Formats: sequence, structure tokens, C-alpha cells
Amino acid sequence: MGTTGRRPGAYVCGIDAAMDVIGGKWKVLILWALNERPCRFGELRRELPGITEKVLASHLREMEADGLVHREAYDEVPPRVEYSLTPRGVSLNEALAPLGAWGRANVLGVGGSPAAGQMREDHDVPLVTGAA
Repeated sequence: MGTTGRRPGAYVCGIDAAMDVIGGKWKVLILWALNERPCRFGELRRELPGITEKVLASHLREMEADGLVHREAYDEVPPRVEYSLTPRGVSLNEALAPLGAWGRANVLGVGGSPAAGQMREDHDVPLVTGAA
């Protein structure tokens, strides 16, 4: 697949185009879950607490149309459908890996940096005393 059919010619830069493909709260989490292994719909829903069936189904359709996700329907009784990443989806996950590393280091505080919301003495923000 070449480019997505969302807004041809309307992108300002590559980041704008990429964000159009992964925009929203759930798409990068779907990519992350499918990076582990192919999943059925119910498995994905359990991996992503808080996502509704409607949103998951909609995002999977969009991601399939964008060439990120492959939907495999098996001719079985009961019917079985599995979702997996395409090579394009794998490459997008690889591109997102440095962003995940940044989030772990700078927001979650993994790797020696303070976690979000934690203050240290050398920060330029006065600490509020007596707040519990």
C-alpha cells in the first residue's frame, strides 16, 4: 500500500501524516498489543482496559485500511478472526520505539529521571508544604 486515503496533499510534514494514521488514544496501544502476538478481538479488548467494542472495531477497520493491521478470518465453527501487524505496522512500531523510551525516561521516571509529578530539591518550583 502506498499512502493512506485520508487527506492526500493536505499534510504539512511527515509527522503530520504519521499522526493522522496513529492519532487518538488507542491506536498506538493496539499497535503495541499486536506487536506481542496476533490477537483475537476479545483478547485485544482485554489487553486494553477502557476501550469500547465500538472504538476497537472502528480503529481496527481504519488500521486495516491504512495497511497497518491484517485481519485473518478462519473458516471455522465458531468463526475465528485474528488480527496481526503487517510489515508496515511493524515498521511503525519500530518508529514509535524511541518515543516509548522517551516516555519511560521522562514521564514514568524509569532510568533515573524523576517520575511525572515528583519534585526534587533542584527544581525551580516551590514545594507546597502540609499538602497530603
